[in-house]
Amino acid sequence: MIHRISTLLLLFVSLVAWGQSDPVLFTVGDTPVNVSEFQYIYSKTNGEKADFSKESLEEYLDLYVKFKLKVQKARELQYDTIKSLQSELNGYRRQLADSYLIDKEVKDKLVKEAYNRTLKDRNISHILVKIKGVQTPADTLKAYRAISDIKKKLDGGESFERIAQKFSEDQYTKARGGTLGWITAILPNGFYGLESAAYNTSVGKYSDVARSNLGYHIVKVNEERRARGTVEVAHILVRKAAKGQVDTSKQVIDKAYAELKAGAGFEATVKKYSQDKKTKGKGGYIGFFGIGVNEASFEDAAFGLAKNGDYSAPIQTSIGWHIIRRVSKPEIGTYQVEKNRIQVKVEQDSRYQEARTSMIRKIMMENKFTINEDVLKKFLNSLDDSFTTYKWRAPKKSDETLFTFDGGFEYPLGGFTDYLLRQARERTKARSRKGNSVAERVEPAVRNLLEKFAGEKALDLEKKQLSDKYPDFRSLMREYEEGIMLFEATKDIVWDKASKDTVGLQNFYNKNRGNYMFGQRADITTYTIKSASSKIIDKARKCAKKKPSDYVISKLDKNGSFISADTKTFEKGKTRNDALEALKWKKGSMTANVINDDNSTSFSKVEKVLPGKQKSLKEARGYVIADYQDQLESEWVESLRKEYPVKINQNVLNSMVR
Repeated sequence: MIHRISTLLLLFVSLVAWGQSDPVLFTVGDTPVNVSEFQYIYSKTNGEKADFSKESLEEYLDLYVKFKLKVQKARELQYDTIKSLQSELNGYRRQLADSYLIDKEVKDKLVKEAYNRTLKDRNISHILVKIKGVQTPADTLKAYRAISDIKKKLDGGESFERIAQKFSEDQYTKARGGTLGWITAILPNGFYGLESAAYNTSVGKYSDVARSNLGYHIVKVNEERRARGTVEVAHILVRKAAKGQVDTSKQVIDKAYAELKAGAGFEATVKKYSQDKKTKGKGGYIGFFGIGVNEASFEDAAFGLAKNGDYSAPIQTSIGWHIIRRVSKPEIGTYQVEKNRIQVKVEQDSRYQEARTSMIRKIMMENKFTINEDVLKKFLNSLDDSFTTYKWRAPKKSDETLFTFDGGFEYPLGGFTDYLLRQARERTKARSRKGNSVAERVEPAVRNLLEKFAGEKALDLEKKQLSDKYPDFRSLMREYEEGIMLFEATKDIVWDKASKDTVGLQNFYNKNRGNYMFGQRADITTYTIKSASSKIIDKARKCAKKKPSDYVISKLDKNGSFISADTKTFEKGKTRNDALEALKWKKGSMTANVINDDNSTSFSKVEKVLPGKQKSLKEARGYVIADYQDQLESEWVESLRKEYPVKINQNVLNSMVR
C-alpha cells in the first residue's frame, strides 16, 4: 500500500513538473496560450530586439492578446472551415514541409557536423583498396571482400603500418605505413566517407571500412590538434641552383634576412632578392592557404608566425629557401558566422544526397516498410524485353497491395507501375545488365526504382507527422493558419466595412472633420529649360519673375521646343521636394536652378499662396477610411474582450523577464 501511494505521488509530481515546464501565460475565454507559443512569436517578431525586458514583454503581450482575441472570434465564425482557406493553408504546408524536413534532418545536421569538424585537424594514416574496372557490383564486391580480409588481420592484432605497406593500393603512402598526414574538413567531393572515418575514430584507433570515390579505406587516427585554418602570407624565394652548378641560395637568403633584421622594408627586400616571378611584383604576396597545400616546412613556418607583420627565419623547401611574412590570420568564426559559407559547400557535396538517402531509409525502417514479395515476383515474371525500352506500356492497373507502412498504409501495384512508366530513362539502363533471363536483367532496376518510389511515399508520411515531431514546425503552421483566418475575418469585419459603409464613413467624417484640414498651400510653377545656354536660362528666370508662364514661353520659345512650365497646387510639408520646402511661401518666391539628369535646368516659382481649409470627404477619403478602420478595429477588440475575458498570469509573465 505504501509503495502504491509513493508511486502515485511520484507520478503526480512528475505531471506537475511537466505542466510547469510550459505554463499558461494567459487565457482568452477558455483557450490557454502557453509560454512556449508566446516566446516563439515574440522572439521571431522582435529578432535581435527581443531583450525580454519587462517593458518589451508587456508591450508585445498586449499586441498578442489582441491578435488571439480576433483569432478566437474567427474560429467561432468557422473561418477555419472555409475550403478556399483550407486549400491555401495546405499549399503553404506542402511548401514548408518539403524544405523543413530536409533542412532539419539533412542540411542542418550536415552543416553543424562539418563546422564542428573544421575546429580540429587530424593526422591520419590509411589503407586503400581501389575499386578497379567500371565499378560494377562485382568489382565493388571484390574490393569490399579484400578490405574486409585486411580488417580481420588488423582485428587479429597485426601492425597497421606493416599491413599498409603490404596491402594498401595507395602507392603514395604505402611505403610510409599509410601515413597521409594532417587533414581538415571539408574534404573534396566524394570523400565524405573518408572524412567521417577520420573524425569519428578516436586518436590511436583505426576505423571500420569507409567508402570514397577511390574505393574502400581503413583509417587510423594518429594525432589531433586545434585547426590551423588559413593564413595569408607573402614570401621571398631564392631558388636552389640547378644540378651541377654552385648553390649560393643559402648565402643569398641569409643576406636578405640580415637586411630585414637591420630594418629594410619587406617589399623592398622582395624586389631586391626574390626569384619568384609570379609574386615579386606584388611584394611577394601569395595569398591565403590552408593545411596540406604546401610542404610541411613552409606550412609550419607560416602558421608558426605569432602576429601580422612577423616574418620567419630562412626555411628550406624542395625548390629553395624562403622568408615568409604573415599578412593576416583569420580565426574560425562562430557557427552562426560560418554557417552560410559551410552550407554552400555541403549542398554541392555528395554527402548531401547520401545523407538524404540515409534519412529516407531510416524513415522507411521506422515506419516498418514491408514488400509483398509474392505480388512483386508475379509482376517481375510478367515483364518482357520491352520493359527496357521506351515502348513499354504498363499492364492493366492492379489494386493488389505491393508494399505497406506501419499504421495501415497500403500502396497498390498500380501506383508503382504508373511510376515505372514515367521512368523510361532508368528502365533503359537495365539493357546493359548481365543475366540469362529478362527477370535477372531487370529485377535490380525494378527493386531500385521501388525503393525510390517507396521513399517518396515515406517522405509524404513523415511530412504529415512534422507537427508532432517538431514544435517549431507546429508553431510555424499555427502562425500561418491563424494569420490566414485573421486576414479574412479582419477583411470582412473591418476593412471592407470601412470602405463600403458609406453612411458610417460619412458619419465618422462629420464627427472628425477637424482632423482633415489642408495646411498652407500654394500654386507653384516649375519651369524646365532644355538648353545649356546660361543666357537663355537667365532670361527665363528674369521673365518668369514678373510674367506668367504662357508669356515666358511665347516670348522666349515661340515654337515650344525647349521651355516647358507645369503649375500644380502643393501643401506645405508634403511636397517631397527639399527646394520647395526651403522656400518662403510667398508670391514670387523662386528656387535656385537645379540641373536634371538629362542636363536640362529647372526652377520653381510661387504663383499664389492659398490659406488652409477644410478637406471634403472626397479629398480626404483615403485618410478617413484608414482612421475609420482603426476605430472599427478598436471597437471590435473591446467587444471581443467582453465576449472572451482575458486572464494574464502575472507571475508567469514576471518569470520571463531577464
